[in-house]
Amino acid sequence: MKVLLCSPESEVWNSRAHIHMGLGYLAGSIRAGGHEVEIYDAGVEKVPLRDVMASGKFDVVGVSAPTPLIYEAWDVASEAKRLGAVTILGGPHLTLMPTESMAKPQVDLVAVGEAEDTILEVLDLLNRDPGKAQEEGGPRLFTHPGWKDILGLWWRNAGGEVIGNPARPLRQDIDNIPFPAFDLFKIEQYTNLQPITDGLMKHPRSYTIITSRGCPYACSFCSKPITGNTWRPRSVENVIKEWKWLVEGLHANEIGVTDDIWNLDIKRAKDLCRALIREGLNKVPWITIHGMKVNHCDQELFQLMKQAGCKRVGFGVESGDDRILKYVIKKSQTKDMVRQAFKWCKQAGIQTMGFFILGMPTETEETMENTIKFAIELDPDLANFMIAAPYPGTRLWDIVQREGNIFSHDWHDFAIQESKAHYEMGDLTAELVERKWHEAYRRFYIRPSRVWKRVTMLDTYRRLPTHIRNFGRFFVGTQAPRRRLLAPQ
Repeated sequence: MKVLLCSPESEVWNSRAHIHMGLGYLAGSIRAGGHEVEIYDAGVEKVPLRDVMASGKFDVVGVSAPTPLIYEAWDVASEAKRLGAVTILGGPHLTLMPTESMAKPQVDLVAVGEAEDTILEVLDLLNRDPGKAQEEGGPRLFTHPGWKDILGLWWRNAGGEVIGNPARPLRQDIDNIPFPAFDLFKIEQYTNLQPITDGLMKHPRSYTIITSRGCPYACSFCSKPITGNTWRPRSVENVIKEWKWLVEGLHANEIGVTDDIWNLDIKRAKDLCRALIREGLNKVPWITIHGMKVNHCDQELFQLMKQAGCKRVGFGVESGDDRILKYVIKKSQTKDMVRQAFKWCKQAGIQTMGFFILGMPTETEETMENTIKFAIELDPDLANFMIAAPYPGTRLWDIVQREGNIFSHDWHDFAIQESKAHYEMGDLTAELVERKWHEAYRRFYIRPSRVWKRVTMLDTYRRLPTHIRNFGRFFVGTQAPRRRLLAPQ
């Protein structure tokens, strides 16, 4: 079968374009299964998706979407349906809320959870039962008894009834999953992974890699609908094989490790660094895109990371208030652990990036002030302040649904880069959260040392229009507009 895998685009997303690893893994599995597959990433493509779908005559169109892009995913499905393709939706939002999309006539199937095995079983069964719509533009109905046996799939039977099959267990042998189909991405269209040095690399070939799946921790703001609450590492040998392909086969000049928590097993993390050094793969710089866990590191790890080519580390600091960290976020770390990790990292000569959240339940002006002061104390090379977003499937969502008011026009408002508060709860008002968010950026970045550093960076002048836009968004506070409640789904 001929398959097109799509990632939609929306104005709510940020301007950075990184490879969509989910589609890459799916494409790798589909191709290994003997099918023809293409990838369309709307964030970088020049040809309209409608034209691609019209000219390609695809049998199946699969769309992956996080919560803020679900409307765009439905639009893609509508066009694919018009052209006669079977439509399959998957990704974080679909895993959390499959019935919402199955209520849409343009959606034939929904895959929940990790879908590398699910998609192959679906394609195999479509050869025997392609389904049939009762009316033009309507959903496909399937009659083969095998549909009920595909774990992790939502579908419609001959009577139009929506069926949700049992969940697919998380695959443990992830070494045996085919590598992502990196060659299907237009790599020259993607941005540099380094927010600190954008513009300095004229022709970036920036790839990402996942060395493990899942995270055993349970931070209240975090949704892990696909990779699960268990941690499943790939073997060092398997990771090195892919890493070598990226460096030597695809000529990567930058690599981003995008695990939820790649250093959970500190011995494995060190072994991986030693292998990168031994194999000569440390000539290409790499970063950790998501926050490293500060309670799973030591001085030797950062020294090995530096020797292995690591250029920048992201830390999930989240809050500078002890009560919020322990009882609200449930981060399983202390401020002293964070301080020590930053100290070791800087001593090793690695750039630091800190992620901070403002506006968690029971926050006050004082607790958010503690977070701002802690960010300034840590002084990472880059600080990213986010406003708490209650995504479906998180404990934060449950708390706010029960005790607060969620502000939203629609799912678009749930982009993590959004500068507006997503809810109010008790004395925690939208005006307060938004004011402290703008204040955090002003106080962190508009300091003499920071301003001088920015002025002396070549990147500042190469991307001046972007920096001017960001100045207005991050530093200029505005009154929160009135918004209506998002109806519970």
